[in-house]
Amino acid sequence: MNTGVAESRPQEEDGIAFASGQPKGAGRARLARELLAGHYRPGQVLELREIEERYEMDEDSLLNAFGDLESLGVVKLSGNHSATVLSPSLKEMMEVYEIRAGLEEIAGRTAATFLQGGAAELQGEVDAMLAAVHSDDPDAYAEHDIKFHRIILEASQNRVLRRVWDNLAIELRMRAGIPKASGDLYDSAESHRPIANALEEGKGREAGLLLRNHVETLLEYLKRSESDAGTQGGFRKDLEDAKRVQQAFFPPQTISIPCISSETFYQPARGIGGDYYDLLALQKGRWGIAIGDVSGKGIGAALIMASVQASLKFQALQPHLKLSTLIGDVNRLVYGSSPTNIFATLFYAEYEPAKRLLNYVNAGHNPPLVLRSKDGTCEILRLPSTGIPVGISADPQFPSATFQFEIDDVLVAYTDGITEAENRQHELWGQQRLEALLKSCSRKSPKEIIDTILDQVSKFANGQPQRDDVTLLVMQVQEGCDD
Repeated sequence: MNTGVAESRPQEEDGIAFASGQPKGAGRARLARELLAGHYRPGQVLELREIEERYEMDEDSLLNAFGDLESLGVVKLSGNHSATVLSPSLKEMMEVYEIRAGLEEIAGRTAATFLQGGAAELQGEVDAMLAAVHSDDPDAYAEHDIKFHRIILEASQNRVLRRVWDNLAIELRMRAGIPKASGDLYDSAESHRPIANALEEGKGREAGLLLRNHVETLLEYLKRSESDAGTQGGFRKDLEDAKRVQQAFFPPQTISIPCISSETFYQPARGIGGDYYDLLALQKGRWGIAIGDVSGKGIGAALIMASVQASLKFQALQPHLKLSTLIGDVNRLVYGSSPTNIFATLFYAEYEPAKRLLNYVNAGHNPPLVLRSKDGTCEILRLPSTGIPVGISADPQFPSATFQFEIDDVLVAYTDGITEAENRQHELWGQQRLEALLKSCSRKSPKEIIDTILDQVSKFANGQPQRDDVTLLVMQVQEGCDD
């Protein structure tokens, strides 16, 4: 893999100074970005004198820039007169981004100690990235994206990481990748926010995993962009096939739990997604109720969620286990078969209609809400998290809890695509708005509750695109199943 830079020249007046972390000279930065971004076709011969005039560079700066680009495998120089554009290597790009993912995970773990309570600059860079997306300014986005990651790298105080970062020309590659991932920049910008939050709170392990997830997700964007050039038709067909397969994972609309009126809604952000819900008929009249959300979106998240669903269903249909043991087994399967940065929040419950008793484990999922009408008012009860998400650790504990339903109680389970819907001012709809709305819904049917939630979220977003998968599961307890 040809990824090294032959020589670092941080003192050049108009050079690409990898060691300093910032390109010097707009013409040279633009040349590098456009070559790496594929603005010139492979095999094209570039006359250096024409390039010199086009990018307003002097001869020495031009030769120095092409020397660096040749070491990256982008061009092949022919003396001092011309250069041939080489075909980009997807394999090399993947290798560099895999190295970068590990590098940033290590940097994030270490930097948290130094950035705890002082990550305001990182939050400012996230805001600047979002502003650049809204103003359609990819160059500004690239500068703030680079600065965000450079702050973390410098805070780690690890010279080896900085040297590898510079020698792999990561910042040039970041600038080149922005145009290729232009359709995903909003999501990419937003994915920086939880990283900054984790560093602000001094959570090094979490920050490291989030950084790795960010880089690996960006690599998926770039790989998709590379494949789109010649395989759009095939990709669309594969996507439609995957969408049909995923739909088969969900329970049929005709399934119903005795003495429960239920309604569901599912809408992925990208055709297929990482949300999941299920209703399972179990032994002795019990029913399994599940809702989950994999970190990330798209095909990768859908594959992991399919694994979660298969593991959960297999475990649930075995002779009865304690829920803590059942979810522990699911966790080990997911942990052992998923990338290190992938995890899933999961709420799984077993319901006994005759007793109206719910036994559940909430593995880091948004707390389902129970609406209970009493004396003309609506009380909201939460089923909070009892453990961490599955897939994060090899052998965590997943304590179970119970909840006693009353007739007419309504259970509302949801994923964070609801609470994290965003408006044009970048405000989140949030838990508080959801609960305030539900207090007026206690006498509505499950379908009416779902319609009301979706209507209010849509009004709040005011035309903003859906950023995350959305799932709702609403159930109302009815009479008729008493012992």
